[in-house]
Amino acid sequence: MWCFSLQRRYLHSSLCLMKNLKSKTPAEQRWLQRQLKDPYVKASQQQNYRCRSAFKLLEIDDKFRLLQPGYSVVDCGAAPGAWSQVAVQRVNSAGTAPESPHGTVIGVDLLNIPPLDGAHFLSSHDVTDPATHAKLLELLPDGRAHVILSDMAPNASGFREMDHEKLIVMCLSLIDLAEKILQPGGSLLCKYWDGTLTHKLQERLSSVFSSVRTLKPNASRKDSAERYFFARMYRKTGKQS
Repeated sequence: MWCFSLQRRYLHSSLCLMKNLKSKTPAEQRWLQRQLKDPYVKASQQQNYRCRSAFKLLEIDDKFRLLQPGYSVVDCGAAPGAWSQVAVQRVNSAGTAPESPHGTVIGVDLLNIPPLDGAHFLSSHDVTDPATHAKLLELLPDGRAHVILSDMAPNASGFREMDHEKLIVMCLSLIDLAEKILQPGGSLLCKYWDGTLTHKLQERLSSVFSSVRTLKPNASRKDSAERYFFARMYRKTGKQS
């Protein structure tokens, strides 16, 4: 997602926001105030990340070494490209470390993703579409990925359980994608919103991955139902094409 248009260019500067705060609705005021106080929003600007969500992936990768130089990565729901930025750095897909293996990063989103050196973006593509799967198989070295990332989410409806169910369905579609492109031993990291169907997703992941754990990065807001499943050691099911 666009992270409110790259955090609205840091909300068109803190000064402008403070001047306009009184003209906003109470909900808008709360959101703007939260953004102004958010250290990850500020850090994303200072470190040239497209969105604060980059720090979620950075924290997870620092701890679990998910992304390695030379790896092939598919970033689902990639817009605006913050996770792809992290992946490009960690797998060396831009070739900035000549002594290290050269990786591959492919981002997919229904939205437009601005170009990024070291990444190949499939904008206006549905990650559940067989045509997108075919394109990924064509672009990936040997037609296989080491890692599937997903920070994608549906547009919020305001009905928590409905939104939860929609995101679970999206996450389940990633398991179908894994059957097409993920190499044996590969990993999947996907965002979900906690709810009644969480166990169903965890069970499906556990049926094809040897290790599945729940993560809540520090950059994930404490009051959010957002969680991540980190699944490792993918086991082929025999359904791959």
